[in-house]
This record gives sequence, C-alpha cells and structure tokens, in this order.
Amino acid sequence: MKKYVFFLALIILSNQLFAQFFKNNGNVAEYQGFFDFYYDSKADKIYLVVDKLDQEFIYVSGLSQGIGSNDIGIDRGQLGGGKVVKFIKMGNKLLLLEPNQQFRAVTENPEEKKSVEEAFAKSVLYGFKIEKQQGGKYLIDLTDFIIRDAHAVVQKLKSGKQGNYQLDRKRSALNLNRTRAFPKNTEFDALLTFTGNPKGSHIRSVTPDPAAVSVYQHHSFVRLPDAGYKPRVFDPRCGMYPLSFYDYATPVDQNIKKQYVFRHRLAKKNPQAALSEPVEPIVYYLDPGVPEPVRSALMEGAAWWNQAFEAAGYKNAFQVKILPKGADPLDLRYNVIQWVHRSTRGWSYGMTISDPRTGEILKGHVSLGSLRIRQDFMIAQALQPAYTGNSDKDDFALQMALARIRQLAAHEVGHTLGFAHNFAASTVNRASVMDYPHPWIKVKDGKIDFSDAYATGIGEWDKVTVAYAYGDYRVHEEKALRELLDKAFSNGMRYVSDADARPAGSAHAYAHLWDNGNDIVKELGNVLAVRKVAMAAFSEANIRKGEPFSKLEDVFVPLYFYHRYQTEAVSKMIGGVDYAYNVRGGSGNRNQPLPEHIQQGALKMLMKTIDAEQLAISKRLLQLFPPRAMGFPRTRESFKSNNGPVFDPFGAALTASDFTFDFLLHPQRINRVAMQHMLDPGQLGIDVVLKSVYDQTMAKHFSDGYLQGIRDVVAENMLEHLFALVANEQVYPMAKTVLVNRLESWRKNLANSKYSSDRFFAKKIEQFLKSPDKFKVKPVPKIPDGSPIGTFK
Repeated sequence: MKKYVFFLALIILSNQLFAQFFKNNGNVAEYQGFFDFYYDSKADKIYLVVDKLDQEFIYVSGLSQGIGSNDIGIDRGQLGGGKVVKFIKMGNKLLLLEPNQQFRAVTENPEEKKSVEEAFAKSVLYGFKIEKQQGGKYLIDLTDFIIRDAHAVVQKLKSGKQGNYQLDRKRSALNLNRTRAFPKNTEFDALLTFTGNPKGSHIRSVTPDPAAVSVYQHHSFVRLPDAGYKPRVFDPRCGMYPLSFYDYATPVDQNIKKQYVFRHRLAKKNPQAALSEPVEPIVYYLDPGVPEPVRSALMEGAAWWNQAFEAAGYKNAFQVKILPKGADPLDLRYNVIQWVHRSTRGWSYGMTISDPRTGEILKGHVSLGSLRIRQDFMIAQALQPAYTGNSDKDDFALQMALARIRQLAAHEVGHTLGFAHNFAASTVNRASVMDYPHPWIKVKDGKIDFSDAYATGIGEWDKVTVAYAYGDYRVHEEKALRELLDKAFSNGMRYVSDADARPAGSAHAYAHLWDNGNDIVKELGNVLAVRKVAMAAFSEANIRKGEPFSKLEDVFVPLYFYHRYQTEAVSKMIGGVDYAYNVRGGSGNRNQPLPEHIQQGALKMLMKTIDAEQLAISKRLLQLFPPRAMGFPRTRESFKSNNGPVFDPFGAALTASDFTFDFLLHPQRINRVAMQHMLDPGQLGIDVVLKSVYDQTMAKHFSDGYLQGIRDVVAENMLEHLFALVANEQVYPMAKTVLVNRLESWRKNLANSKYSSDRFFAKKIEQFLKSPDKFKVKPVPKIPDGSPIGTFK
C-alpha cells in the first residue's frame, strides 16, 4: 500500500516511527509491505525500515530491461539468482549477510550447528549506516545498494570485449514505476547508465550511443516459504537438477553429501484420490506483449505439461494464463513466460529462483527469444518453393514454425519445473520435450512432407520426471521413486544430459543435440534425401517477388547445411559407447562400446557427407547467387567466401566437409577407436576409418573440373585434420603410429599419380612428416550460425 503525504500528515499515520527523521525533507512517500520503506523525493533517496533483524529472507537481483544482444547476454527479465540473506547489527551498522548454505549441520543440537557455521566463510553483501533507531526497528539508506552494478554489467561488457565501462551515478536514478511493496515481497528498480569507451561491434549495433549504455536493474526482498515443504531426494537417473550441500551432522556410515531435486511445492487436496485437484496449482503467466498467433502457440505448448501432471495423479495442477495488467514479470509471486527481443537470433532460457536450503522452486522465469520462430520459418521456406509466380503459399512454413514454438515453450518451462536436458530422448520415439528437436521432415511421393516436423504434446520420459518430482508418495517414498525409474529404464527409456552430449569428442552413442530417429544412421540417410530433393527444387520461387537474390542466398544456407546435426550424431557412433547413469541395483544400460557392425554402418553413411557430388552446388543454383546487393551484406548467418564478393561454392563444400571431419577425426574419438580395437581386435580400428576417408576423397577423381575442385578442397581438409591429430599431444602413441604409417603409404601412392593435385598432396604430406612441429591448422570458412541455444540453457 502506498500513500503520498506531507510531513504533517505523516505524523498522523499509525507508523510514526521515523517521522522526525523526515521533518524538513518535504514530500515523502511511504510504502508498506514485507519490508516498509520511504521514498524521499526531495533527497531522491529510499530509506528501508529493518524490523527483521537476524531473520533470513531471499534476495534476488535481475534486469527489468536489457541490452538486446544475444552475444553480450544482458537481457530483459534476466535473473541473477536467489540468495538467503539476513540483516545483522554490528556497532552503528547493519550488514546484509549471506550465510553459507553449502556447509551445514542438519541437527537439533545448536552447538553442533554453530561449530559448522563458524568453520566456513560467510559473505557480507553490503553495509549500511543506521540513520535512525527506535525500539527494535532501524532506518537505513538503501539508495546506494539499489543504484549499483549488482548484475555485473561492467564485467560482462569487459569480458565480452565490448569496452571498458563504469557506472555513471549522474545518469542513473531510482525507477519508482517498478518500485513497490507487497505483503510477501518488496521490489526496487533503478535505471543504471554505464559510460566508457566502446570497443566491440555488438554493443555498437544495439545502443543509440554506445558510450552511454543504460539498463534497468531490479532487486527483490522476499519472505522465505513456510516449513510445510518436504525436500525430495535426488537420483542421478531422475532427469532433474540436484541441489547439493554437505551435512556435517551425518552419521559416519552415511554419505555427508546431500542432494535434493529442485521442484515447486505441490500437494493433493485429497491424498487418497487417484486423481485430485491440488491444494494450490502451479500457474505460469504469459507475457501479454507476445503477438498472435505466437501467443496462442506458446500458451498451448506450455500447457502440455498438464498432461504429465494428470498422469501423476493431479487434476488442473499446471495452468497457463496471461499476466495480469500491472503485474511485474520480476515479481517473485508470478511464474512468467517472457518474450525477449534481441538484434540477432539467440538463446532462450528457463531460469528459477529457489530456496537454497531445500530446493523448493519459488519462481519460474522463462525468456523466449522472439527471433527463434523466424529461423524455423526460413528452414521451411528453404525446403519448399512457396512463391511461384505471384502465389504466396507459405502457410506450411508458418505452421512448422509455430509447432517449433509450442515445443520451445514446453522445453523452457520444463527447466523451470526442475527438469534437465535429455539428449537421448530423440532415439526413443521423441520421448521428451527436454531434448533439442530438429524438424523431422520426410520425402513422400517425391515431395517434402512437413506433417510430422515436430512432436505434439508431452513425452513419455516427461511423465516419468513429473512423477518423480511431483508424484504423491505417502509411504516408502524413496523405494517408490527407485521403482519408478527402474520400470522406466526397463521399458527402454534413455536419459543422458549435457556433459555427455555437447562436447565434440563426447562418447555417448545416442546422446546428441538437434537429431532425430530411433535409428540415427537411417535418419541421416533420410536427411540427405530431403536435402537432395529440396536442392533440386530450389529456385527463385523460394523468396517473395521483389526480394533481392541476396535473400535467396541466405534462405539457401539452412538447406545446404541441413544435414549438419544428424551428421554430428552419426559421427559420435564411431568409438561410441552406450552407457547410463546407473546406480547399484537399478535398471539401465551398462557401459559397453557399440558393436563393430553398427560402427561400420555409421562410418559408411558418414562417407556420403564428404562426397564431392553430395557437396557440390549445381551450376544452375550458382547462377542465382550474385554478389550481395546494396544494403544486404554478408552476416554471421551467411556463406563465407574466399572469392571476395563472388559466391564461393568451394568454400561452402570445404565448410560442410569440415564439420564431418571435426567430429569423426576428433582426438578423443580416435583415442577411443584405438583403445576399443586393442581391447577387442574385432572392433573397428583406425586403419578402417582412414581407408574409408581416403577412398571417399583421395581415391576419387572426376572428369568434370568443378567436381574435381570440390574433391580437392575436401581431400586437403581431410589431410589437415590428420596432421592435427599427429601433432596433438593428447593423441596416444599407438594411434599416431597408425596415422603416420598411413600418411607415408598415401604419400608414395600420390607421388606417382597422373593428377597434379595428388602430387601436390604427396608433397604436402612429405613436408609435414619432416617437420610436424611446424604444423599450423589452416583456417576453414566458418559455418554460419545454426544452433539457437547455448551451453546449459
């Protein structure tokens, strides 16, 4: 509640505690809530009333308005994490102290608790001079706390090489429009301006005056939840994020490290009913600034989660509504799906604020990048000409893009429900929205079929994770949870998350980003077939009449590199291992290399991705890509060219072959192939891999000079990768021995070839083998941006 009053009226109020302090300061606004505070308009200061000394609460910082650059990563609605803090008094100061939640003693013995508290460091976040004290209440000036760089904007701009900045207090101010007090939380907002010397292109591209960058920062003081929440134990197989801490009150025969899952509070109204309404539903609120038809798609996709909650025994437990007018998206009382605009296509986030003591999620906050839908529209636009003559039949592209947005909404909301990525779900009938989905397009009767591009509804694995996190288990909870997971894995479920899927050298054979298919190898064949049909049909009708041909080139990018992610998936089968996050006595895959015949099949399919005829862009299409038009320069999402302004088909082929070699000839993968073959001579060996790439590149020749040129750049790129392996200190000697022997054998064969390019390669190998220590990696034209989602987001 807020009242604007003069000092005379202030005395009449029931809360006259600090009236004398404002005697000569003119107009004062009083805010009453979780923490009461005053705004003194004459001094332009906020004074906080601290009446909760030594009482813990949650402090959250964030950005209410950002910069708008995906690369810089300072976005609207970005949260800085939640901390349990408390005010303590020392001398004439109040200190905002963050206790150490990492090390605890969960016990009723106060002396045992004290021994742990005194053993580990704490953090004082800020110190305040006591302006006025009366009884057990203290008045402090909070202004400097609010107008400070709590979100580390200066550090982020510097580390992003965008320039050296500092906070300019003269150009910063309190923002009263988003400064409010409620019974359970008190909110503060400020406009912060950072001035300095801009250096990077990203900050220049999004700021009117890059020497003065202004953002809005938000601070929340929030009451801790009551003690009615019961933490749930974490299992490495459960598909959730763990809250970890060390409990020094643990008996010696038990693990000192405790782990709980992060989840919202949820309970049945009728615990005895198989299907019951919740005591209080989990409600997510959608940003009303989202336009149609995207708004309806987001609401529908996010609401898919209710299917999993119903399967877990709850009726209407998960709901999606439009954010009420006047509600602040950063207010901790609202779980929010926010629409975020940036200058370039970029990541989406699912963030949470949780109680660090228990793992209870207090706020889910989803930030969806608004340009993401346009990328999917362009992918569909590339796959099928929609603008023949004066026609405008591109609804198929819009529908595919909306289908992706539904899935994206469900995915990011899933993070805020506590769920981790599952990058193996695509190999089990698209079992989870927590995977990264590539559009599943097929060729049907010689035409592109978009009907099953993206899954609709929640997956079977998602039902497992919801049952684990939110299922109601009145008795033998931990036993019931173990049985739930055992049953899921016995029925063929797979769960593999980020660390085992993202790295280029990762070993898991079935955990990949942006792939499809229970049979990964077969699906790469399908992807190449789709690419072939779409490239044959590609024409000026893939863009609207009146658009420049520079736009046509950009539309062609996602089509030409359409196979990039499925190629990555198949390459990881070479030296691949099938394993799971097993626990003793539980169900799940054991640690075992893929059988040799499966690896052989994957290798054979991979060779198609470096085939010159597969990579060559037809001469018909090359005529459609003139030098860039005025106002349409190359961007990070364009083909790169070594031909100046002229389109470079050899550079495109070189880039495409490079992502195959990057994965297939990765040092860790080659080491695993060597190890698996030494442990089991029946397994795939390095010699087999090298023979395959040689036969597909060096051993092939074409009478067509254009195709021979494609073959030459791919073959040279293959050699560069092999040289890098030999020069890499991490590659085992037994692997290097095979590599060097094979290179020497190739040198002899190539030296006597009738083809001048072969003799050039022989000389190149000879020079490398003489001085491998002088080898430097030859740069390859960078592949245009494709993946819209960043690490651990």
